Amino acid sequence: MSDTPPSTPAVHDDAALREAMNRVRLEVGKAVIGQDGTVTGLLIALLARGHVLLEGVPGVAKTLLVRSFSAALGLDTKRIQFTPDLMPGDVSGSLIYDAKAGEFEFREGPVFTNIVLADEINRTPPKTQAALLEAMEERQVSTDGVTRPLPEPFLVAATQNPIEHEGTYSLPEAQLDRFLLKLIVEIPARDAELAVLRRHAGGFDPQDLAGAGVRRAASADEIHAARRAAASVTVSDDVLGYVVDLAQATRRSPSVQLGVSPRATAALLAAAKAWAWLGGYPAITPDHVQTMLLPTWRHRIRLRPDAELEGVSVDAVLGSVVQQTRVPI
Repeated sequence: MSDTPPSTPAVHDDAALREAMNRVRLEVGKAVIGQDGTVTGLLIALLARGHVLLEGVPGVAKTLLVRSFSAALGLDTKRIQFTPDLMPGDVSGSLIYDAKAGEFEFREGPVFTNIVLADEINRTPPKTQAALLEAMEERQVSTDGVTRPLPEPFLVAATQNPIEHEGTYSLPEAQLDRFLLKLIVEIPARDAELAVLRRHAGGFDPQDLAGAGVRRAASADEIHAARRAAASVTVSDDVLGYVVDLAQATRRSPSVQLGVSPRATAALLAAAKAWAWLGGYPAITPDHVQTMLLPTWRHRIRLRPDAELEGVSVDAVLGSVVQQTRVPI
């Protein structure tokens, strides 16, 4: 038995923690092929205490990716299929009358878990989408004057289809702003897709992750220690100023109606810290900021209608912002 008091965090070596996170990537790779960048994005969100919006056409393994990620971390996960008739109580939970006890009791909704898979989040009305706002921002659920904390770690991975718009509801800016990253899940390259087919030809069952060999690769202590380590990455005033300059450049862009907010600058800082730590860097560099800028800001900018009509994309605007903003030496 350890002599360390329960209240004292265990001491972990940074290199060992990074190795644990790398093992998570390898375990997910046993079930999902060709999505290494998306897996890394999920890890960054986990380390930075953020949430992820996964956008991709049906059939690119978004659901399998999140389930495999949860299994590799040994975390509890629940899936919510968002539909037009889904109610807020179906997400967060509701008060149920117990006739035997003669009183109301709270029945927890599926949001009470470590990783929530919010499948096709844009298929439910705004009032139900809003049921996730408090959970994502405050990591708690309030019902009938009682506040109930959610488990830690807590991460929402929401999916949406970028092509089909019939019967969907666009996420409002307040909801989008709660997602740390928006990751585009691409169709895998030919070699990766061939490897996927070989697995299926060999009897791979996406519902049987244990059969695919996916095992827990990181403990709860390692996850919490990795989060603390990522948060401790240092940042110079010059790099902080660079982040602010990039944000102000989005607000001045002639193609942009709504630039990024101060919350977006804090999100970029947190994501860059996590990315730098995963790479073994003790401090953030401008390269880390530039790498994380697109996934952190692409969903927080609203283009002017005339720019959209001209075919201007948010990614192109952000690319221009990076090119035109002076990089600190």
